[in-house]
Amino acid sequence: MATAVSTKETTKETPVERTRNVAVFTPPFDIWETDNELVLSGDLPGVAPEDLDIKFENGELTIYGRVQPRHEGVELLYSEYGIGDFERTFAIDESIDAAKISAELKGGVLTVHLPKSEQVRPRRIEVKAG
Repeated sequence: MATAVSTKETTKETPVERTRNVAVFTPPFDIWETDNELVLSGDLPGVAPEDLDIKFENGELTIYGRVQPRHEGVELLYSEYGIGDFERTFAIDESIDAAKISAELKGGVLTVHLPKSEQVRPRRIEVKAG
């Protein structure tokens, strides 16, 4: 299988960066491959489906989103949850059937299914007796 998937941004020491009074963070994602698809799964607590924009173009999957503040009008003593805008871009080195890509957000976890096109799926070759 050995599909190459890479991210476009650099890794930061901290998942939250506050710049110009706007928080920006990088949500974590897991990626795995089956014979039929690539699957990306990311933790997005506090994100609503209408706050997500997912695009696949020229071999790149881009996930844009916004996490709204969870506690309005409260001064937190300590916070580890990211808020604000985020963008993750993954370069997909695989032939994907873009028309069949699907995504679901359930329990704060985004799962994106990228089905492989027929020509790159493993195919069993029948061996006939001679």
